[in-house]
Amino acid sequence: MPNQQKSLPASPGWVKDAVFYQVFPDRFRRGVSSPNLGVMEPWGATPTTHNFMGGTLRGILEGLDHIQELGCNALYLCPIFSSTANHRYHTNDYFRIDPLLGSEQDFDDLVNEVHHRKMWIILDGVFNHCSRGLYQFNSLLELGEESPFRDWFLVDSFPLRAYGDSPNYRCWWNLPALPKFNTANSQVREFLWSVGEYWMKRGINGWRLDVPNEIDDDRFWQEFRKRVKAVNEEAYIVGEIWSEPSRWLAGDQFDGVMNYEARRAILETLFPDAMRRPENLSTGEPEAVLHQGSAEYLQNQAARKLCNDLLHAFPHDRYGIPFNLLGSHDNMRMATLGKDWPEHQDLAWALLCFLPGTVCIYQGDELGQEGGKDPDNRRCFPWQNLVALKKSARFQGLAELIALRRRYACLRHGSFGCRPDGNGVILWRELGSERLELRIGYPGQVGLAPSREVVWDEILSARTEGIPGLAGRMVNPGGWQIIRVKTSK
Repeated sequence: MPNQQKSLPASPGWVKDAVFYQVFPDRFRRGVSSPNLGVMEPWGATPTTHNFMGGTLRGILEGLDHIQELGCNALYLCPIFSSTANHRYHTNDYFRIDPLLGSEQDFDDLVNEVHHRKMWIILDGVFNHCSRGLYQFNSLLELGEESPFRDWFLVDSFPLRAYGDSPNYRCWWNLPALPKFNTANSQVREFLWSVGEYWMKRGINGWRLDVPNEIDDDRFWQEFRKRVKAVNEEAYIVGEIWSEPSRWLAGDQFDGVMNYEARRAILETLFPDAMRRPENLSTGEPEAVLHQGSAEYLQNQAARKLCNDLLHAFPHDRYGIPFNLLGSHDNMRMATLGKDWPEHQDLAWALLCFLPGTVCIYQGDELGQEGGKDPDNRRCFPWQNLVALKKSARFQGLAELIALRRRYACLRHGSFGCRPDGNGVILWRELGSERLELRIGYPGQVGLAPSREVVWDEILSARTEGIPGLAGRMVNPGGWQIIRVKTSK
């Protein structure tokens, strides 16, 4: 019999057309009619590991106009389920909206309004571990070995030592506040799969999965996918994977992964010194990335290395839709990382919007919001200064790039390539007769736009200059240019 190649399922059709906006709910916006529970810090107070600012689901709904004005048409919400943590990665109840964020009705209103605006929404799912406040774990604390949930967790001995520095049960990163599920247990598996199904039935469009590699079991995620896709075959399942992702992108688990590989390629090229400092390492990022060549090497080989790294991050035969980002709640903000190089920040945004896959903007990055490592990267959204900040070159420039991505199909669905050119880099996206090129002046100048093509015209640019007597413009160091090329196809 002839060899039959396994056919892969189609990726969700809408995702390449989406531009996501990541919301950290406690720090985005307080709603006008939001719950008045407890005592919150003043909006804009210095973030700490444990303090609350009072952002709500109603506040997210009220902020949709801003998100759409930027050009985003999809939401990725950090966890919203009941929790005692401001980030809510410590889940107390997987089937209940955190009361500090609002009510079940607030959730339904948000989902309905998102869909009414022809937008999409995905939630953050934390299935590797929970909090000490989860009912099943609390049963262990109260009843010990006689708890009916004693096999839901990986316990070394009883009674549990749930506080202090020496927990006697398996935890995420050995943090006693985060007991790890025993996902080999059939009841646990069914419980977690049912969470995925439940919120899909409530109207969400997919899941972002927190540290899914720590559930080291392909069959778990294969069944999770089946359950979720049975509710909505167009659901987008994206995993937080920091390492080589092929295992999870075989068409039977995830539809994509958070593209930290491309993020590092871009930022390490543009900010080599800052990206090699241990104190700037992102949460979850392996320390080995700090030792991949000297900063001098990265500078001297910037153009070639960027092209090689981007082509490696986007292999043509990889299944799925990459989730491309420059910042998140786990990363130092680019405005802080590259504060001495504002023009390089512009290059980074241009590169991001040119990549294949989908794009995600972390709340506040569109305004140049600063922030160091966690928890400083989780500052409150600056609503009080929004009018002025939206007039800034950062917001206006990013909005233009997003609009360009949404206007040209080749930027969303076209083939991708890049190569060094002169002392810079050229990237291109091509779909049929439509071809766009991004010409990056880094580390040095890029030559004239091509004259051999039938037709080309400049769409957007920064820091370019004309050459007397010649057609085209040179892209100076730190500059960029997007041109449209008419091909013969």
